[in-house]
Amino acid sequence: MIQSSYDEHATLYLVSTPIGNLDDITYRAVKVLQDVSVIFSEDTRVTLNLLNNFEIKKKLISLHEHNEDTVKDTVLSYLKQGLSVALVTDRGTPIISDPGFKTVKYVIQNNYNVVAIPGVTALIPALITSGIAPKPFLFYGFLSNKDSRKKEELIMLKDYRETIIFYEAPHRIKNTLNLMLQVLGDREISISREITKKFETIYRGKISDIIEIVLEKGEFVIIVEGFSGKIINNTSLSIREAVDFYISEGLDVMNSIKRVAKDRNMVKNDVYMEYHKGDHKCD
Repeated sequence: MIQSSYDEHATLYLVSTPIGNLDDITYRAVKVLQDVSVIFSEDTRVTLNLLNNFEIKKKLISLHEHNEDTVKDTVLSYLKQGLSVALVTDRGTPIISDPGFKTVKYVIQNNYNVVAIPGVTALIPALITSGIAPKPFLFYGFLSNKDSRKKEELIMLKDYRETIIFYEAPHRIKNTLNLMLQVLGDREISISREITKKFETIYRGKISDIIEIVLEKGEFVIIVEGFSGKIINNTSLSIREAVDFYISEGLDVMNSIKRVAKDRNMVKNDVYMEYHKGDHKCD
C-alpha cells in the first residue's frame, strides 16, 4: 500500500509537543493544532494548558491507554467526514512510550493519511549529551514495573553491544539502577533528569557512583553503554544445554529459548521443539 501524505485528504497528525520548555514547540506544530478540527489528547488538562499558552481554542477528546480501543473509532469517524485531526500526548512525541500506536495502525488500515509533525522527544537530547557512543543505539523505553520481569529484561539485554536507552520514573530510579548494577555490571551511564526544564541535571559516571547521588525527583532518561566484553560462545553446547544455561542465568524457559534462537540464528519454534523433544515419550 502506498499513500501520499500531502494529497489534501483528511489526515491524522501526530504532533510532538514540548517536554518542559514551551519554547521548544515548532511553528508547524502550532499551525497544525490551529487548523485541525479536533485534538485527541492523552490528558486534556495538560493539553489545555499548552493550547492556552498559544491562544489556541480547539475541541479536546481524551485518548489514553485505557480507552484507545474504543476512541480510535471516534478518530476514524472524523476522518470519514473529511476532517483532519491531531493526536498529542502529555509531552514529547506520540507513541514513543505513550499511547497512539493502536490508533495509527487502525487509521492506516482504513486508508487514511498519518503524518508526523516532528519535534521534541526526550531520548535524543539525552543521547547526544551523554558522552556515550551515539551509534548504534537501541531505544528500549520503560522496563517492567515488576522486579522479576525487569531482571529478565536486563538479562536479555546484557550482551547487546549497542548503547541502550531507557525511560524511568522517579520512584523506581534507584531500584532500577541497583538491578542494572547487579545484571549488567558497573558500566558507564548517563542519566538526564528533567530535560529542557529549569532543573535539568545530567549525571555521568559508573552505575555504582550515580546510585548514591541521583535525586528521586523528575523524569529520567538512562543511557547505558553497550557490552564491551567477550561474549561466551555456547554453540558447542547442545540446544537443551544452552537453554538450561540461560535458565540458570535467571531467564524463564520461553525467554531462554528466544535467546538461544537469536544466538544461533534459528527459528524460535525449532529451538522449542528440540528443547522439549522427549518430554512426552510414550511408554
